[in-house]
Amino acid sequence: MRQFSSMFNGLARSIRGKNSGNGDGKEAAEAMAKDAKKNDLILRSSGSVNVDGSNNLASVFSKRGRKGVNQDCAIVWEEFGCQADMLFCGIFDGHGPWGHFVAKKVRESMPSSLLCNWQETLAQASLDPEIDLESDKKHQRFHIWKHSYLRTCAAVDHELEQHRKIDSFYSGTTALTIVRQGDLIYVANIGDSRAVLATTSDDGNLVPVQLTVDFKPNLPQEAERIVQCKGRVFCLHDEPGVHRVWLPDEESPGLAMSRAFGDYCIKDYGLISVPEVTQRHITSRDQFVVLATDGVWDVVSNQEAVQIVSSTPDKQKAAKQLVEYAVRAWKKKRKYIAMDDISAICLFFRSSPLS
Repeated sequence: MRQFSSMFNGLARSIRGKNSGNGDGKEAAEAMAKDAKKNDLILRSSGSVNVDGSNNLASVFSKRGRKGVNQDCAIVWEEFGCQADMLFCGIFDGHGPWGHFVAKKVRESMPSSLLCNWQETLAQASLDPEIDLESDKKHQRFHIWKHSYLRTCAAVDHELEQHRKIDSFYSGTTALTIVRQGDLIYVANIGDSRAVLATTSDDGNLVPVQLTVDFKPNLPQEAERIVQCKGRVFCLHDEPGVHRVWLPDEESPGLAMSRAFGDYCIKDYGLISVPEVTQRHITSRDQFVVLATDGVWDVVSNQEAVQIVSSTPDKQKAAKQLVEYAVRAWKKKRKYIAMDDISAICLFFRSSPLS
């Protein structure tokens, strides 16, 4: 037990002994975020995070589309929770009249809430005599992170609904986030953004591995849930192939994803904010992972994205290269459709040869 607990010493030291409830833990996590920002460990705009001694290098870039204000946003947090071997990154794609406010609010709330819930879940597990944290560290770690993510997303969605200054009734956001802890990554996805891993195959070629599911309304399990909740899924005549979620008796709101934060007008009709949480063990074959909004994947294949990022000489500009490629692809493939906001994070693993 002692060996396992020592892996979490940074956050635990900061919060341990505060037994008055969730408030103290949340305040401690928010204080960590402020300190990290002061020390240039948090990036919330286009740029890069390249910390000496880190196993990661992150590149971020976002470009506004032609639909108005840029509703995409992102975050990279090195030494997440004061852990030298941990990193958090996330990309958020807002929609609706208040979508840019919703996306930024979720970006602000989610990391600190996740830290708090992770610490509480870890503490509960360490006190449970029926849980042997040493017997299967990989399985127990995943269980702890998954439980923490589920609690976090439920709390963030509830807080958003209660927010007095942000109207999320007809607005919302997707959320795709990754926590890297040592040689493991934990991926949590709500919506239709996508994470793609670049790994080396047996024959030496760099190949893409899609880590997430695009949660579109026409996926069988998603459509079944929506229909059971009296929601509707269909395409408009002028958008063949674009399935959307609609209220039972109105042609509204027409969401193109089946999971999102906010959008309370249709939360009772099948839309959920429950993340799919997965894990992957990072090996020397794994080079980098790309997190991008659907503005990228609508016009760029997984293989193209891997090739573009891997061929960029300056890895700190990899996300910019990918986004600019997607912009050119929009102009060629969808020139009669208003370009969506386009954003990407490229997270390189330093132990890999490409990095």
